[in-house]
Amino acid sequence: MPPEDVKELARGWFRKAESDLRAVTLLLPNPDCPFDAVCFHAQQAAEKYLKGLLTFLGVDFPRTHDLEELAELIPRQVGLHVDSEELDELSQLAVVPRYPGFDEDINRDAAEQAFQSATKIKQSVMEALSRQGFDTEDEKDRRPC
Repeated sequence: MPPEDVKELARGWFRKAESDLRAVTLLLPNPDCPFDAVCFHAQQAAEKYLKGLLTFLGVDFPRTHDLEELAELIPRQVGLHVDSEELDELSQLAVVPRYPGFDEDINRDAAEQAFQSATKIKQSVMEALSRQGFDTEDEKDRRPC
């Protein structure tokens, strides 16, 4: 089991990932939803979950936004179950629409798919962490409102 400071750094990645997912849930219901922003935050959430898992495992990772590249660094025995095509698509949805002239195909369906993909990646990371003995609940999540 990693030292407490490493576990806390991993939790920091997960808190930031949750912030990105919260942004998505706030943006999607809006009739004037900026779909490119939803895709960006969905990708960012997935990226931060993967980086949090890598941090917990003690695996160094490069400065990259490529989800597939990050997922490939996770040892097989950890049992992370993610679809490489889905990772690639989510990576593309976060980058390509951010530039003028490339956002025409980004619509509500694409944004919702990006959110679903990020949520699936989160679930897979949380399951892998649980199998590694990591307490995935944040202290603030245990406190009553």
